[in-house]
Amino acid sequence: MPLDHGVVGVPGPSHERSWTSAETLLYAVGVGAGLGDPLRELPFTTENSAGVRQRVLPTFAVLAAQAPIGRSLGDFNPAMLVHAEQAFELRRELPPEGRVRVTGTVTGIYDKGSGALVTSETNAVDPETGDRLITSRSSVFIRGEGGFGGERGPRDEWAEPDRAPDHKVTCPTRPEQALLYRLSGDRNPLHSDPAFAARAGFERPILHGLCTYGITGRALLHTVADSDPARFTAMSGRFSSPVFPGEPLTVSIWVDGGTALFKTVKDDGTVVIDRGRATFRDG
Repeated sequence: MPLDHGVVGVPGPSHERSWTSAETLLYAVGVGAGLGDPLRELPFTTENSAGVRQRVLPTFAVLAAQAPIGRSLGDFNPAMLVHAEQAFELRRELPPEGRVRVTGTVTGIYDKGSGALVTSETNAVDPETGDRLITSRSSVFIRGEGGFGGERGPRDEWAEPDRAPDHKVTCPTRPEQALLYRLSGDRNPLHSDPAFAARAGFERPILHGLCTYGITGRALLHTVADSDPARFTAMSGRFSSPVFPGEPLTVSIWVDGGTALFKTVKDDGTVVIDRGRATFRDG
């Protein structure tokens, strides 16, 4: 059974999403906050430190805005699905605990030959006022589902600047990082079950793409936004290679005004997030 193209453009049911202080703390630890220096990121990892108010990592917006898309995409092997791209826009800083109403829509199914690229958008609004808080855009690549003669989809003209990065930040990851991150809600066995990972062609479970994304977002937050979530307004990137838990990641950052271009690489130079772009407000 091919993918169901009839889902494109049809909004899914509205879904109310709430989160607690404990969930935002767990998310921060899940994307490496406090690793190596438990005192460095206390605003994101504690709620009761003297003189420190709890704050939320901006990339938690992706989790806060998650919603079901409604109808099934069709019949395909879930082991062939990988997260391809992720972006979000924040209207204001997220609180440690909160509530939103979220609606998700599949925006396109594109033919990439070896597979299909499925894009979607979710919007999270304040349930009381209807004001939009988060727009999240993502895409997944489903291997083996291409070749149906459809459009290839829009192209991003992102190009790496022809100069050395303004900043390079190396972030360690834990060998058990995926086991921590999955507690924030993504229980895909690709990240924990060796047998499932083997069926997908991996020698062992890989790190969640959104965990790599969150680690990269932390590096950007501390480097270009002075660790102030209120200044961080948007982030996008494409997942280009898997990461195994325990591998260190280095984020190269080029700053131009209120925009930062970035890429994230492993020790061997393999790029794991490319076409990266983030925006931030002046301090």
